[in-house]
Amino acid sequence: MDLRLERTRAVVAAFPRVVAPAVIAAVLALGCQHASVDGSHSAAAAASTDAPRPFATPPVLAGTPDVATLAAKVNPSVVNITTTHEARGDGRGFGTGRAGRQTALGSGFLVDGLGHVVTNAHVIEGADKVRVRLADEREFDATVKGRDERLDVAVLELEAAKDLPYASLGSSNKLRVGEYVVAIGNPFGLGHTVTMGIVSAKGRVIGAGPYDDFIQTDASINPGNSGGPLFDLHGQVVGINTAISAQGKGIGFAIPVDALKDVLPQLLRTGHVERGRLGVIAQPLDAELARALGFDRAHGALVGDVEKGGPAERAGIRSGDLIVSVDGTAIEHSEELPRVVARHAPGSHVKLDVLREKKSMSFDIVLAQLKDPGAAPAAAPQREDTTSSSRLGIRLGESDEGVVVEQVAPGSVAEGKLRPGDVLIEINRQPVAHASEVASRVAATPAGQALLLKVAREGIALFVALERR
Repeated sequence: MDLRLERTRAVVAAFPRVVAPAVIAAVLALGCQHASVDGSHSAAAAASTDAPRPFATPPVLAGTPDVATLAAKVNPSVVNITTTHEARGDGRGFGTGRAGRQTALGSGFLVDGLGHVVTNAHVIEGADKVRVRLADEREFDATVKGRDERLDVAVLELEAAKDLPYASLGSSNKLRVGEYVVAIGNPFGLGHTVTMGIVSAKGRVIGAGPYDDFIQTDASINPGNSGGPLFDLHGQVVGINTAISAQGKGIGFAIPVDALKDVLPQLLRTGHVERGRLGVIAQPLDAELARALGFDRAHGALVGDVEKGGPAERAGIRSGDLIVSVDGTAIEHSEELPRVVARHAPGSHVKLDVLREKKSMSFDIVLAQLKDPGAAPAAAPQREDTTSSSRLGIRLGESDEGVVVEQVAPGSVAEGKLRPGDVLIEINRQPVAHASEVASRVAATPAGQALLLKVAREGIALFVALERR
């Protein structure tokens, strides 16, 4: 999903001085319980005609949500967050060279009576001081108890706090598309602002990180809302408001609360999160690639590459396997695999169900600990070669790495699937070492039939299906 996203932390003052914004003390009351409406017609109206009236079916929802009651109940658990950090000149003539203060705003919510606040990790990034204000105007200094940059969540601990009102955590898994939701936060410093909308979609992948699984909502979210809660009509937190689309209005994204519940105990206990690692690079499976691999439909996570000596390789997983479930949890899309695996602790055993050349197989794997990925290796210098494969719309060369894609013709079958710099490893599961082998195998493939290519891209193997013209 190619969206230019904006994190919704609001920077309200910049170098060299800070002028604190006025806090607007009006709480917008919008809400969540259904009014009682029976929808029945009066006897006089019913007697006025015996003919059936068109479009007279009962309403789907009787009444309107009572957001005012919801807001009154949950507002005390929502907090405004102000962070400050010192900014200094760089000593090269940029700025004045004097120390200054930068201030940013965010939102959060209390998760227990001891003063633990959940917010986004990017809200408190680089902060020298964190200050939290409650709905009743009490203010507390806060320290960072724990953070998880991969999920973009952080937990703050309020100093000398006790017996505070806190929010109830609901279930994002049970949340339905079209369901009413209410966002409360601190947009542009307008503390405890209430907005209402619906769940526009679930499971959105927006390129924000390895565990993209966002709730999309049209409840108004603006800079300063980051870290604030998204409530359902039961007054329970179902998401953490995190990002907006810079290109459109009414397109906001929230982290599902179920993902928070997976990591919150670790953040409170140790301040960081340990996740399991499978040791594979998975890629999506589209309809064309599924046919080329002999699968009946596009589903699961296709293993493009397997880490040498990693958990998956030790268990027997191979490149080309299709992972369809992890410990009984179905994998319909490749993006789901890292999220499902990460819910398991390092050292735990998981059962992987895979399809290998149409055969069902199961593997027991002991997960390793997830580490930050290293930098991709640089591509080796290429040597010129005039061999081309015009039927696929690519120009090939040879290097120390093997057969390299040098050019991809616009409008060709390879456009959008192959890139310059890709190294061809196999065609139709047969290894290739020279550009001439590629040309001969393409020529031997009947027109209209898919070729299955295995390529290496920035050190990672993946599969590509191209239809031979």
